[in-house]
Amino acid sequence: MSPDDKEIKVSSVERNLRWQGYLSEIAQGRESALSALYDESKGLVYTFALKILDNQSDAEEIALDVYKYVWNNAANYNAELSNPSTWLIMLTRSRSIDKNRSKKNAQELSDIIEKEISSSEKSTEKAALESEQRKIILEALSELDPNHRRVLELAYFYQYTQSEISEMMGIPLGSVKSIVRVATDKLKKTLEIIK
Repeated sequence: MSPDDKEIKVSSVERNLRWQGYLSEIAQGRESALSALYDESKGLVYTFALKILDNQSDAEEIALDVYKYVWNNAANYNAELSNPSTWLIMLTRSRSIDKNRSKKNAQELSDIIEKEISSSEKSTEKAALESEQRKIILEALSELDPNHRRVLELAYFYQYTQSEISEMMGIPLGSVKSIVRVATDKLKKTLEIIK
């Protein structure tokens, strides 16, 4: 092992010890610790998200989501299971993969809706009406909060239970239930307009 490799290993160990301290302080509600952790780790989190998503704004959104999760769940961090950098990478990875799935599902849903509409008989008047209906449906889906859309996709496309979604997304079960109800109601109202 070269001296440079030893320095990197020592600095990595020191960094993880420092980050463990930040996580302990964050668990106690110290915003300054979250700020310090963010300043020191944002490059790692953002770069990893960007590698998976290949989209800057999505990577920024994931990074913010990771730090929001850290703020709300730092007390759940277990140093015996992983070091802080591994934990942050795992959080980033799972959220980035979910984001890719969400985009894929939204596109698949859009394709299904488009196929349904185009498979029906076409008259000039009917085609104009279907085009308007398609726009309304796609607009309703796009108007949903990204997290609401993600919860619906996990529930309806992936068949996760609300408890599983709560655990995966790090939000209370009651919030998941509310999100499902509100988002479903919003889509139903939009579809009633079409009928």
